[in-house]
Amino acid sequence: MDILTSQEFFGWPLLDWAKLIGLWILFTAVGLGVRRVFFGRFTTLAARTSNRVDDVVAELLGGTRTFFLAVVALWIAVEYRTDDAPATVTLQRIVFVGLLLQLGLWGNDVIRLVASWYSAAKNEDPAQITAVTAVGLVGKIVLWSVLFLVALDNIGIDITALVAGLGIGGIAIALAVQNVLQDLLAYISIVVDQPFVYGDFLVLNELSGTVEHIGIKSTRLRSLSGEQIIFSNTDLLSSRVRNFKRMYERRVVFQVGVTYDTPHEKLKAIPDMLRAAVEASTDVRFDRAHLKAFGDFSINFETVYYVLVPDFATHMDRQQEMNLAIHLRFTEEGIDFAFPTQTLHIESLPDQSAASGASDAQA
Repeated sequence: MDILTSQEFFGWPLLDWAKLIGLWILFTAVGLGVRRVFFGRFTTLAARTSNRVDDVVAELLGGTRTFFLAVVALWIAVEYRTDDAPATVTLQRIVFVGLLLQLGLWGNDVIRLVASWYSAAKNEDPAQITAVTAVGLVGKIVLWSVLFLVALDNIGIDITALVAGLGIGGIAIALAVQNVLQDLLAYISIVVDQPFVYGDFLVLNELSGTVEHIGIKSTRLRSLSGEQIIFSNTDLLSSRVRNFKRMYERRVVFQVGVTYDTPHEKLKAIPDMLRAAVEASTDVRFDRAHLKAFGDFSINFETVYYVLVPDFATHMDRQQEMNLAIHLRFTEEGIDFAFPTQTLHIESLPDQSAASGASDAQA
């Protein structure tokens, strides 16, 4: 017993160290028992409810690591010590670092849980999964960076110079890779705001294609002719993009020209004929049909209707049905379609008899 009380390590006698270790082991065992009994039952109860709050709590409880229970037990054991020994400060720092590590793991669990909920709500859409993965990765990097700096500050390292150095270095790196960072920020904007997703058909000025890949640096489209078109994300967001995949109906305008010798009564009947041809088709909504203008060689009629299905092939099928119906009706009514023609009017011709007499006289 004299050895236990007389021999000291880090300012504490061996007896005090033995008591501390004994309390540590006891409290750790109690923590493990509580986790085994209470945490498991709470997780089972949370699975039976539709409330997501208890699911988050169950996820955090289930993510509580054994080392965290050990450091909490060590903190409780150290609190029983009232001696102002140097080892107390060191043990408290160890407990604090363990707490930060557990907070980081809890943060990872929460980010993963929220990502799984969001993906399930979006029916496991590949674009949504990509967006959630990108945002989750950024969140984890920020979380662990902050916890790392807090841990360094707690153990006595001055992080002011480190943060300043990182700031200056970050500015230099940002200037060096400015274009890459712009595309990265544009990528984050795309996956969060979602102006388009995989499979959307986009038109940008004279270029068009279907989105087949959204990357950190560029977005790739597959054109109708088969080649791949690559845009940088910054250029893509700075352009006026027409997204035809999100069209809920298609407005169609077409014109028909008839000849100028068409009788007046038939001209008055043509708008009704055009309307009947449109309304005979399915998945369309008639808007109007009018005699629009007198052209160079035809009398022009304009018809407007809406295809209630955005699919382009459906639009062309309906247009073909209407064209055939109009052709049949015009043929039955004896109405001629106009085509480019020119009529030459000659006011007078030389007198053929006078010209013949003059020729005989000369002879």
